[in-house]
Amino acid sequence: MRRLIIFNMVFLFACAISGAQTRAEIEEQRKKNLEEIAYVDNLLISTSKEKSASLNALKILGNKLNLRESVIKGMGEEINLLNERIELNRLAIEMMEEDLIKLRREYSNAIINSYKSKKSNPELVFILSAKDFNQGYKRVKYLQQVTKIRRNESEIISEIIEEIEESKKRLEIDLRNISDLQHREVLQKGLLQNEQAKKQKMVKSLNAREKQLQRELEEKKKKAKKLEKELARIIEEERKKSSVTALTPEQKLIGDNFLENKGRLPWPVERGVITAHFGKHQHPVLKYLTEENIGIEITSSGKTMARSVFKGEVTAITAISGSNMTVIIRHGKYLSVYNNLVNVKVKKGEIVETKQIIGDVFNDKASEYNSIIKFMIFEGKYMDPELWLAKI
Repeated sequence: MRRLIIFNMVFLFACAISGAQTRAEIEEQRKKNLEEIAYVDNLLISTSKEKSASLNALKILGNKLNLRESVIKGMGEEINLLNERIELNRLAIEMMEEDLIKLRREYSNAIINSYKSKKSNPELVFILSAKDFNQGYKRVKYLQQVTKIRRNESEIISEIIEEIEESKKRLEIDLRNISDLQHREVLQKGLLQNEQAKKQKMVKSLNAREKQLQRELEEKKKKAKKLEKELARIIEEERKKSSVTALTPEQKLIGDNFLENKGRLPWPVERGVITAHFGKHQHPVLKYLTEENIGIEITSSGKTMARSVFKGEVTAITAISGSNMTVIIRHGKYLSVYNNLVNVKVKKGEIVETKQIIGDVFNDKASEYNSIIKFMIFEGKYMDPELWLAKI
């Protein structure tokens, strides 16, 4: 029975610790999401002053909705986790209280039997009635062990009482936490509904400008083709060079390190929101149209500086009509591409370090004074940069 008690207590403790770690991770993610929502709000402040909604603002708002849904989902997971821990606590308390009753009964019976034994056969008589010294010594040790066992039983009872009280306190704390989370969850759901309504209103406003959106999409595709054509030319030149001159050991090492850091690379801007994803996607308003990207677009608020995502060599700096400046950095066999820059601060052939500033992202008046960088990664083909960048 005592083993069962100890097992229950250890099991409860292990589960509580495991749960606490999971809760800490959920809380940390919620904190990051709420910080990101606050940042997105700043991006949307200028939009609310505009007479008409913009496509980029709609994408930013869509990002905010995703973050809000993630916060609500995290709260639900945390509530479920707390409920599981509450049930575990209640079960443990019930089991410990049952064991406590049994232990008290056994302890009480042991004390009564000991008292009766002492009355009919005092300890001194029990020792002195031994046949010889060795038997007498063994009887002394036996009586000492009995006393120790009773003392241990008393201590176990005290420990169980203390553990029951601690478990009840944890239970109360978890119940208060659930109540607080449920209240905040309701508030977040209310905010989500308001933002969904705002998005629908924005989509309706943009739908009324269908022809304008079509023109904007066509213009964007033309710019993208120019960019892709120019990049293809530069990349082909780089390929011809590399076919003649093999990578140096240092360049190969940089390329290997670049690959090893996949999923952990810093962003090409200190902070921002991804407003265009890699690959082919349905247009956010004109559902019958699609748009395709060879990289991603990151929107930031106000003056924004572009930075290298990894150590490498600047292999090209070129101006592309309608897309401002483009900087290409080689990391071994990999290329990172930074488009829509102004005030470029590096030179061709320069070795740059991770997070080194390479220029300013163009601050566009037509896009509510936000800065949008187009970022690409190439190695034989264009790859999804989101798989390479660290998660926020």
